[in-house]
Amino acid sequence: MAARMANTSIRKSRTRGVASAAGYSRALVAAQLKRVRAMCGLLPDVTERPSHDALAFFVNDKRAIAYFCDDHHGDGRLALWCAAPDGAQAMLIDANPEHYFLPPYVAHLGWIGVRLDRATPDRELARVLEAAHQLRYKEPRVRKPAAKRPGTRAARR
Repeated sequence: MAARMANTSIRKSRTRGVASAAGYSRALVAAQLKRVRAMCGLLPDVTERPSHDALAFFVNDKRAIAYFCDDHHGDGRLALWCAAPDGAQAMLIDANPEHYFLPPYVAHLGWIGVRLDRATPDRELARVLEAAHQLRYKEPRVRKPAAKRPGTRAARR
């Protein structure tokens, strides 16, 4: 059942030209998804896959940094939910409540919602995505070669 719901979300976002129940066009959904993919593609180690009935962007293929939500549970929004550093939620919502909101389920974790069915400037969206990436990104561990101990075969060679 969950797999079918995830596939429905992806199919919905690929349908073009048909108006959604939320009041925005499928063309807008396709354009905004292309925009978000382009911005996420510029960030290191970001991958995309369906998760929780939305398209999600992960860093290091593990940690979610953003969810692309198209009328999530009938909320009427085309939006991007992003991880955000401490204090960013209040600052962004106070500065521009037309473009930012508290997303359900993840707001208590500090995440911020960005409206994509409004004219959110590329610069602002890129900043939010970069902040989410910096918050969740961890440098891959580089394994150091094992130290050679005296008395072992490797040390005697």
